[in-house]
Amino acid sequence: MTQQKSEGRVVPEGGRKVVRSGATRGGKASSVNQQAAQLGLPFATADNPPGSPVGATGTGGVDLSTSAAHRAPKARDTEEEAPPATMMEEVTERLETAFEKVASNKGAAGPDRQNVDQVRTHLPTLLPALRAALLDGSYIPGDIRRVWIPKSNGGQRGLGIPNVVDRMVQEALRAVLEPLWEPTFHASSHGFRPGRSCQTAIAEAQRYVAEGYEYVVDIDLEKFFDTVNHQRLMARVATRVPDRRVLHLLSRMLKASVVMPDGVKVSTDEGVPQGGPLSPLLSNIVLDELDNELAARGLRFVRYADDCNIYVRSTRAGERVMASLVEFIAKRLRLKVNADKSAVARPEERHFLGFRLRKDAKTGKVEVYLSARSLERIRENIRNRTPRNWGRAIEACIEDLNVYLRGWFGFFRICTGEERTMQALDAHIRRRMRAILLKQWKAKVTIARHFLRGGVREKTAWATVYEGRRSIWNLSHRPAMERTIPTRWFTGKGLYSLRGAWSGLHTLVKPPPVIEALVGQLSLFSGWWRS
Repeated sequence: MTQQKSEGRVVPEGGRKVVRSGATRGGKASSVNQQAAQLGLPFATADNPPGSPVGATGTGGVDLSTSAAHRAPKARDTEEEAPPATMMEEVTERLETAFEKVASNKGAAGPDRQNVDQVRTHLPTLLPALRAALLDGSYIPGDIRRVWIPKSNGGQRGLGIPNVVDRMVQEALRAVLEPLWEPTFHASSHGFRPGRSCQTAIAEAQRYVAEGYEYVVDIDLEKFFDTVNHQRLMARVATRVPDRRVLHLLSRMLKASVVMPDGVKVSTDEGVPQGGPLSPLLSNIVLDELDNELAARGLRFVRYADDCNIYVRSTRAGERVMASLVEFIAKRLRLKVNADKSAVARPEERHFLGFRLRKDAKTGKVEVYLSARSLERIRENIRNRTPRNWGRAIEACIEDLNVYLRGWFGFFRICTGEERTMQALDAHIRRRMRAILLKQWKAKVTIARHFLRGGVREKTAWATVYEGRRSIWNLSHRPAMERTIPTRWFTGKGLYSLRGAWSGLHTLVKPPPVIEALVGQLSLFSGWWRS
């Protein structure tokens, strides 16, 4: 493939071909014995600058050193000598703080099976050796463990879990690199940035829809984290990182092998491992070029990681923007737009960060609603947390569910038009709790006696249980059961109420009629006095 001069890449000696593979993250499977030979190939590209220090050993146990005869020749110095680079020294100074940050996340172990507590016991002896390896260039990142997690649409998302030591180095490197890019990121980029969140992204989208941009160009990048071009990424990083040791360390991290669940190692030549502390920053560096292009065109957009929405005034304008951006992303960023998931539509028809927006035609107010996918997901989680065969006390079930409900509402609290939905979810939760109690009561006679103790008339109690073949789910919604276990019973047990939390945020307290009348009289008097 022809190299483009605008990307500033260096063509490797010998004209080595780039062979693309259909394996995960663009890699290809190989045996363990082939790893050292493959990773030790001499190359000189933007992601491996000539003359970078390469050590013989490291934590990953792979020899990347090459003989002097096989190393790529250094370019002649045609410019003034650059100032001494001390960025790697900054990285080593942040290692201890980075470990505490990694430990606070309570992540799983990597391929070496060493968890945070095990690494902590060896930290006093590990840190000096790790600092020395980073400074002399002999540090080699270990492999990455592949884990598959289910996606909301039924597919699977691949996460890469590095070793704890590698995560510590990535976190220290992120702390040094982030200040170089964070001030220059576009204001409409909200993903993985300090002081920004999904809520700030939705607030900006609300403003655009309120201004009359009532159509959205929803762009979905196909397997973004698996298809990031290493050379383009390294070329952008090299524009602000003078320390070649840091560049070479980053290149090694990007090319770390992935250990699949079946034990097969896959070498990689493209993609950013999603799951490490450094991957969010690298994704923003890659997509910052897209942000600048959208801003140069004068478009109103909101981006959160690889989710990007552009707001326009008409369908035709949206189709033009979509066509031009698909071409730009493919040719310039070397990424692919997922045509099946991308579309031009009204904001209320699209799922963006779990929300959808709808503008009221009469008032012009833009309301925030749950997306259909988010509503389906919370129902599924409630169902999983309230199984019919719950074997412990109902209080334990309520306590477990409260943790989830508080976290869920903390994220979706910005929904403004969902009072009925919150009320329906509360009722659904109470019904599932009643079904658990009925299952625990087991015998029909026991259920009838609970009804009687709950104040149900004797004839109604026995008829509810014995007339017809009613299932547990059917009985959970009968008036006798609702009278026996009313809403106030759950309130007394401390069950978290979504509607109560929503009303506390979004419902304004209406003043008493006397105060309203007094305010009206004062306004009339003020108008008469001024006249």
